[in-house]
Amino acid sequence: MTTISAELVKDLREKTGAGMMECKKALTESNGDFEKAVDLLRQKGLASAQKKSGRTASEGLIESYIHMGKIGTMVEINCETDFVARTDDFKELAKDVAMHIAAANPLYLSREDVPQDVTDREKEIYKAQVADKPPQVVEKIIQGKLEKFYTDVCLLDQIFIKDPDQKKKIKDLVTDKIAKLGENILIRRFARFQLG
Repeated sequence: MTTISAELVKDLREKTGAGMMECKKALTESNGDFEKAVDLLRQKGLASAQKKSGRTASEGLIESYIHMGKIGTMVEINCETDFVARTDDFKELAKDVAMHIAAANPLYLSREDVPQDVTDREKEIYKAQVADKPPQVVEKIIQGKLEKFYTDVCLLDQIFIKDPDQKKKIKDLVTDKIAKLGENILIRRFARFQLG
């Protein structure tokens, strides 16, 4: 059995934000492999985040961001308790999302918010674009283009602007905070204003 040092537990705790006992348990399960322990904690956190998604989130805060006096955003983000709403992690999430909205200009919160007529119009455009393709691939191409459309216009599906690897979406950012803070968190609504 591998001996787990207090320093290693401390490092894991600082990197993941998980509790001391969870870190020690993950390191024990992974035989002291730091990266495996991180993965274990993330898997447990995501599973626990999915359980929390049904809980009521009626606390939170409204965050605003003004960019050079030309673009302004406001976003309402909810959580379950006022205690979590006052944490630095929650405030950081709200600031990041407000800044992202200013930069990425989403039109809708989620794909469920996109009106059906807009989706239908997009599908018609894509269908016309691929009219010369074999019929068996047309539907796949249309679905792929529709996914790209959602990534462009839906806040939760957009790639987070501060992620250099271009892999983390806004919904992943929220899920990570749910796992870390232990409460259901949701982006309720947003507004974006641009001068002129």
